[in-house]
Amino acid sequence: MNIHEYQAKELLAKYGVPVPAGYAAMTADEAVAAASKLPGPLWVVKAQIHAGGRGKGKFKELGPDAKGGVRLAKSIEEVRAHAEEMLGKALVTIQTGEHGKQVQRLYITDGVDIAKEFYLALLVDRDSGRVAMVVSTEGGMDIEHVAHETPDKIHTITIDPATGFMPHHGRSVAAALGLTNNLAKQAASVASKLYDAFLGTDAEQIEINPLAVTEDGKLTVLDAKVSFDSNAMFRHKDLAELRDLAEEDPAEIEASKYDLAYIKLDGDIGCMVNGAGLAMATMDIIKLNGAFPANFLDVGGGATKEKVTAAFKIILSDPAVKGILVNIFGGIMKCDIIADGIVAAAKEVNLSVPLVVRLEGTNVQEGKDILAHSGLPIVAANDLGDAARKIVAEVKKAA
Repeated sequence: MNIHEYQAKELLAKYGVPVPAGYAAMTADEAVAAASKLPGPLWVVKAQIHAGGRGKGKFKELGPDAKGGVRLAKSIEEVRAHAEEMLGKALVTIQTGEHGKQVQRLYITDGVDIAKEFYLALLVDRDSGRVAMVVSTEGGMDIEHVAHETPDKIHTITIDPATGFMPHHGRSVAAALGLTNNLAKQAASVASKLYDAFLGTDAEQIEINPLAVTEDGKLTVLDAKVSFDSNAMFRHKDLAELRDLAEEDPAEIEASKYDLAYIKLDGDIGCMVNGAGLAMATMDIIKLNGAFPANFLDVGGGATKEKVTAAFKIILSDPAVKGILVNIFGGIMKCDIIADGIVAAAKEVNLSVPLVVRLEGTNVQEGKDILAHSGLPIVAANDLGDAARKIVAEVKKAA
């Protein structure tokens, strides 16, 4: 689960992390009121969407010469003008896709005189099974570009969960950033508090870019991106309330109601599979056969007829879908139950695109018989390779 920058900063501030003063605003009047609470004479007006690259982004309706989603204002009147121009407009960044995301919230903060910018992130290192701190002196930049062009400028520090954050971790962070004396102490303190926040909120990632040194020698968080482990939200009802459904794909929201793992992709072949690994293999083999998957959809190990029907509806809600490939390996989930669900779903949604089904596992013959006698134009497949070839051919034939 992702949250907005202003929510992330408010959360980190509770753990003692230094952040500039700022207020959220939903209207131009609220933006002016927020700016009036801050001393000025410089304010920053920041669009709040769940995507990076806002400063370099462009508003579709304003033309290529318009300013991006992070703007400086030297007067209250300028704050209002920026707010009125940004609110309700679609901001396109490198992470939003060509359609962009509509700006419905702003964050008004104090302007800061920056002397130096750094990068600091915390995430789970799957290889070591530890929390890792990724730090770089190249803050404020595209970290992927830094990793590709100058990987020696990125340092990773892992933390043993048995000991937690120790003083030597703080010294390592400061050394990686080239900080000494008081700034080194501040860096160690910030890193320690971010680690506490990471564990305390069951975070998946905390990204600070930039972590800035101000002209008066203070270390402060100028931007923060925080995401949480959705499976842990039952422990954090207060954090779950921060979820902004307007920032999420409607189909993904609908899928979550049925405990379906769904992610929209850019292709035209819808996929319904049980098991994340099998789903990944299914998408790979579709691409191997010259087509592209329209989604990742894992119905899980205990799919019911209702869940299968919901999955079909979600897949078909994407107008780009030109065909559907169902790939089920029945272990706990019996193939005949899945077949019943497929037939019921196809009839209920009045299926109008090609459908290829590959079943294997428990009660597979019963499942195949149900599909064969359904009276529906369902194409059966013998294995995954056969299924991928057949759905690609069916989509091309229907084009």
